[in-house]
Amino acid sequence: MLSRLDVQGFARRALNPVKRLVSSWWRRQSPSRQDRFATLGPLLSVVLFLAAIVSAFWYLRNEEIEREAEAVKRDTEMAQQQIRSRLIENEDLLIPLQRDLANRSIDNLEFTQRAMAIARNRPEITHITWLNARREKRVSVAAIGEQAESLMTLEGSDPSMPNGHANSEPERAFQGARDRRTRTYSASFADANNSTVFQLQLPLSDRAGFAGVLIAEYAVEGLLRYSVPNEVTSRHAVAVLDPREQVVASTVTPMPGKRITRAPIYHEVPMAPAPGLVLRGQGYRTSIGLISNTLFWMVMALSVLTVWMLLGTWKHMRRRAQVQNALAAETNFRRAMENSMLTGMRAMDLETRISYVNPAFCAMTGFAESELIGRKPPFPYWPPDRYEENLRLLQQEMQGRSPAGGSEVKVMRKDGSIFDARMYVSPLIDPKGKQNGWMTSMTNITEAKRVRDQLSASHERFTTVLEGLDAAVSVLSVQQGELLFANRSYRLWFGADPKGHAMLAGSQPTSLAGATSTQDASYEIGGSGAGARDGHGDPGEHGEEEDVDGYGGLPAQHLTEVGGDSREVLIAQLDMWFDVRARYLQWTDGRLAQMLIATDITARRHAEAQQQQQTEKAQVTSRLITMGEMASSVAHELNQPLTAITNYCNGMVSRVRGDNIQKDDLIVALEKTAKQAQRAGQIIHRIRAFVKKSEPQRQPAFAASIVEDSVELAGIELRRRNVQIHTYVAQRLPVMRVDPILIEQVLLNLLKNAAEAIDNAALPPSRRHIELRVVPKHTAELGANIEFSVTDMGPGLPVEVIERMYEAFFSTKADGLGIGLGLCRSIIESHQGRIRAENLYNGPSIVGCRFAFTIPVDIPRPESPPTPLDKGGEVGTSTTHNTAATP
Repeated sequence: MLSRLDVQGFARRALNPVKRLVSSWWRRQSPSRQDRFATLGPLLSVVLFLAAIVSAFWYLRNEEIEREAEAVKRDTEMAQQQIRSRLIENEDLLIPLQRDLANRSIDNLEFTQRAMAIARNRPEITHITWLNARREKRVSVAAIGEQAESLMTLEGSDPSMPNGHANSEPERAFQGARDRRTRTYSASFADANNSTVFQLQLPLSDRAGFAGVLIAEYAVEGLLRYSVPNEVTSRHAVAVLDPREQVVASTVTPMPGKRITRAPIYHEVPMAPAPGLVLRGQGYRTSIGLISNTLFWMVMALSVLTVWMLLGTWKHMRRRAQVQNALAAETNFRRAMENSMLTGMRAMDLETRISYVNPAFCAMTGFAESELIGRKPPFPYWPPDRYEENLRLLQQEMQGRSPAGGSEVKVMRKDGSIFDARMYVSPLIDPKGKQNGWMTSMTNITEAKRVRDQLSASHERFTTVLEGLDAAVSVLSVQQGELLFANRSYRLWFGADPKGHAMLAGSQPTSLAGATSTQDASYEIGGSGAGARDGHGDPGEHGEEEDVDGYGGLPAQHLTEVGGDSREVLIAQLDMWFDVRARYLQWTDGRLAQMLIATDITARRHAEAQQQQQTEKAQVTSRLITMGEMASSVAHELNQPLTAITNYCNGMVSRVRGDNIQKDDLIVALEKTAKQAQRAGQIIHRIRAFVKKSEPQRQPAFAASIVEDSVELAGIELRRRNVQIHTYVAQRLPVMRVDPILIEQVLLNLLKNAAEAIDNAALPPSRRHIELRVVPKHTAELGANIEFSVTDMGPGLPVEVIERMYEAFFSTKADGLGIGLGLCRSIIESHQGRIRAENLYNGPSIVGCRFAFTIPVDIPRPESPPTPLDKGGEVGTSTTHNTAATP
C-alpha cells in the first residue's frame, strides 16, 4: 500500500501544472484587475459558503415540517377515534332507556331520573327528550333537571324541536328515524342559546308501530372538550368545522373580534358519525429553526459582515479614485475660474500678511503677485493720504465688525491713479473648522458709483419738478391699496390719505383701449358739466364705497402699455373740480400701480358755467331778435285772419239786423270765423313756444317734426319776401336725441338768412327759392348722422366772410349783432355735430350758397331686408311750400 507521503507527493505533482497555469494567468493581468480579483475572490468564497449553509438549513427545515405534519395527522386521527368512541359509549347508555320506553316498562318519573343520571356523567349532552309519534314532548331532561316548558314544544320557537318543516335539521333526523327505524344523527345547527349542536335520535317502536323518538342533543364544544385527550390539545390545536368551513368549536380560544385562521400545517378528517362536521388538527412551526441553528445564524452573520466589509472596501477604493480625479478637476476648474473672473481676491493670514492674490487683483492694482505676497500693512496699493483710514478699516475687519454690505475704499494703482472699490471680508476656515486667515473680494465700482450719482441727481431733479407742480400727482398700489407716492399738491389737498386717490380715480378704471368710457355718466369729457354732478361725480359715494380695481389680477405688461384718459371730477369736501388723468405703471418693486395726475380746473369750470349761462341767454336773445326782425311779417300774417274775422262778424251783424240770414248760413259764417281765429292762435302759440325761455333739454325727437315747425315759423318771413321753399325729408330716419327748440332755432336762422340774401340781392322769381334737405349720412370720421342742408340760389358769400362768419359780433348786415351763426355753431357742436358753409359754383360764377350741419345718431342693425334707402338711394317726403305774398 502507498504511504501517506507517497500520496502527498503524487497530489503535489498533479497540482503543479494547474498552479503554473494560474500563476501565468495572474501575471498577465494588470494591477487594477489584480486588485479587483483580490477583492472579488474572498467575496465569491463567502457567498458560496453562505449558499451551502442556506441549502443545509433549508433541507433540515423541510425535514422538520414533514415530521410536524405527521404528528398533526396522528393527533387528529387520535382525536377522531376518541370522539367516535365517546359517541358509541353514549349510544350504549341510551339504548336500554330506549328499550324500556318502547316496552312501556318505565313511567315519566323513572325516565327523568335515569336521563338525569346519564346527563350528569356525560356533560357534552345538553338534554335528553322523549317525543311521541305526533312530535309531542313527553319529558325533556337536562343535567340539572327538567327543561323549561317553552323548550322542545311545537308551539315554541326552539330550533332543537322537530317542527314538521323540511328545512329543520331535527325534523330531517326525526323523519329519518321514523322511516328507517334506526338511530339517526342530525347535521349541526344552532340551538336556542346560539350554540352549535347536533342530535342523536333513537326510534321508539311498539306493537302499533312507530311510537316516537328518544333525542340526545350534543354540544359540539363540550364533545370536543371532554373527548379529545389533554396530551393532544397540549401539542396541537384541534377545531371542528361546519359544512361552510366555519370554526364552530376549538381547543384554542381566539382573541375577541378575530377569527381563527388556518395554520400552515393542518390535517382534516370527518367527525363521524355526525354528518357534515370536519375535525381539523393544526400544527405550527416550532422554534427549532432558531434555537437549534444558532451556529448557522452566527456563521451567516459573520458571512454577511465579511461580504459587507469587502463590498465597502471595494466601493471605498473606487470612491477614493473618483475623489482624487474630481479633486484634480476641481482644482483646475477653480484655478481657471479665479484667473478669468473680474473680481479681485486677496487672502491674509492671522498676522495680516498677504498669502494669496488672484490675477484680477493684480490687474486692478497694477502690482505683480511677487510684489504683494508676504507684504504687511501698509499695503502698496493704499493711497498715502488714507493710511490711517485704511488701517482703521483693517482693524475692524480683523475684529469681525466688517459691514455686511462691504466697505467703500480708495485704491491706488501702481501708476499712482486712484479708483473706487468695494471690499467684502469673510473669515478663512480650514478643514478642521478653525480660522486661519481672512479672504477679501474687491470690485471696481468707479463706473457704478458715477452712474449712481447721476441717478441720484436725476431723481432729485425729478422730485423737485414733481413737488413744484400745481397738479396733484399720486401713485397707489393696485393690490394692497398703499399710497406709494404723493407730491406737495396732493398732500396739501388730501394729506397722506389714500382715500383722496380713490375719490379722484372713482370706480371706473382706465379703459384698456386708452379711450374715454362713454358708459360712465359720472365724468364729463369736453361737455357742459351737467353729468359731472351725479353718479360717480358725487364725492359722498367715493368716501363710503370701497373701490375695487377691476384690473388687479391682469398682467402688468399689458396694462402699463395703455394710455390714460381724462375725467373731470368734483370733490365736494374741497368744493373743487379736477381734471384727472390715470395710467397704470409697474412700480420699482414690480407691483402694479395706478398713477393719477389731477389738475385743478375749478376756475375753468366756473368760467364754463358762466359761459353756458351767457350762451343760454344769447340763444333766447337770438330768438327774440329773430322775432323782432320778423315783427312786420308776423303782424301782416296775423292781420289776414283778423281782417277775415272782422269781415265775417260785420256781415253777420248786417244780415241779422236785416233779418235775412238763415240758421245754416249763420253756422257756416261762425265756423269760418272760428277757423280764422284758430289760425291766428296757432301763429301766436308757435311764436310763443319758440321764444319761451327754458332750460336746455335733450329728448328723443324726429327730424320731420323739427322741419315742419321750423318751416311753419320761417314761412311768415319767406312769404313777406316772396321766397319759395322746397323741403325733402328722407323716410325712416332714426330718432335723434337733441333739444328740438335749439335745432329749430338753427334751422330758422339759416332759412331767414337765405331769404334775406335772396331778397337783398333783388333776384328774379326763378332764383327766389330755397331747398331744405334732411338725409342720413355715414362717414368714417363722424359715423352715423343726419345731415340738414339749406341751399339757396342767392349771391353766395365772399371768401373772407366764410373765414370769419362764426366770430362773435362779426356781421355783414348794417344792423346785425353778429351772434347768429356763432350761436348756431355752438348749438350744433354741443350736440357733437358739425356745421359748414360753402358756395355753389357754375363754372367760375357763384350761383348759390349751402349751409349744412350734422347731428350724430345711433342706427341699430336692420333685421328686415334692405330698402332702397339702405342700398344708397333716397326715399323721403318732398314738399313745396308756396310762400308767395297774399295780395
